[in-house]
Amino acid sequence: MHIEINMPNNRSVAGLLFILIILTLSPGIYADGDGGRLFLENCAVCHGNSGKGGVGVPLALPEFIDNVDDAYLRKTIHHGRPGRIMPSFDNLSDSQVSAIIAHMRSWTGNKPPAYSSKQIAGDATKGESIYQQRCAACHGANGEGGKGTGVTFSRPRDLPVLAPALNNPGFLASASDSMIRETLIKGRKGTPMASFIKQGLSKKDIDNVVAYVRSFEQLAGSAALKKAAAETPYLVAESPNSLEKTIQSVKDAVLNANMRLIRVQNLDQGLVDADQENKKQVIIYSCGFNFLNEALKVDPRVGLFLPCRVSIVEHKGKVLVMTVNPKRLSAVFNNNELERLCDQMHQTYVDILEEATL
Repeated sequence: MHIEINMPNNRSVAGLLFILIILTLSPGIYADGDGGRLFLENCAVCHGNSGKGGVGVPLALPEFIDNVDDAYLRKTIHHGRPGRIMPSFDNLSDSQVSAIIAHMRSWTGNKPPAYSSKQIAGDATKGESIYQQRCAACHGANGEGGKGTGVTFSRPRDLPVLAPALNNPGFLASASDSMIRETLIKGRKGTPMASFIKQGLSKKDIDNVVAYVRSFEQLAGSAALKKAAAETPYLVAESPNSLEKTIQSVKDAVLNANMRLIRVQNLDQGLVDADQENKKQVIIYSCGFNFLNEALKVDPRVGLFLPCRVSIVEHKGKVLVMTVNPKRLSAVFNNNELERLCDQMHQTYVDILEEATL
């Protein structure tokens, strides 16, 4: 028995099992056009059609949109937030990004602030002490952000915005010192972020905190944050047994993995007439519901590839057993908290493939 992570050369062998997922996750190519349409095509799936939030954080909060400059929004779109849900949209041109930003500005109709790009002079050592006393409870002791990665479902509903990860390379590349300083001074109404001037800090204290936050850049190049999507899309194993015996073996392996068998159907069922279905391409649906609930709380997008699916295909005298590679999807989804669950799911799939192809 041999297991590899690969994609069969013949498209018919891969079938239709994961093509919709791959198309969904692949960055699209969009023509220049009005910002509203571009926002709907690229941003609304996470942030909502009107920017009021969904899987991703709300953007249309006046206290947010009126207090960040265009440079911050532009760099955020281009750089994303590695490991924190927000991907980088390097497929969008500068003019397309400008159109999206103009659409976002239309939510309030106010002019953006103008922040200096000049570095603020402060004492990072003194800033660290203030940060640990005043900021760490929300933003994490090392700037890792609030618990969760920005997904609405994974945080209490009474918190409209999750405390961002200040040590994130995407944030540090996007936010100027002046913008961070003004946020600390003014706070963000409608969010847990308070004005630290009103909390008793001096402007010098705030400058010191800014200097400490900027020092996170020394940590932002960690391997975990730079993890590339090196995994390939599929797990594939060749079975020494007949198609029928392999189907039964997969069903047995699923049950042995403490998962519930949901249904077995031909892979192209519903896509062609019943009498034209290919009976040599079968898909088995199963689910571990406790695992599914845990995964959905971390990232609702796992609904794209859960419940679990295993395909069994007979092609050119070979019987192949295939599943999506959860490690690949973990990297695509840009969610560090999802990695543990995807590693666990990957091992479950490997176990099923090994048992089914003995």
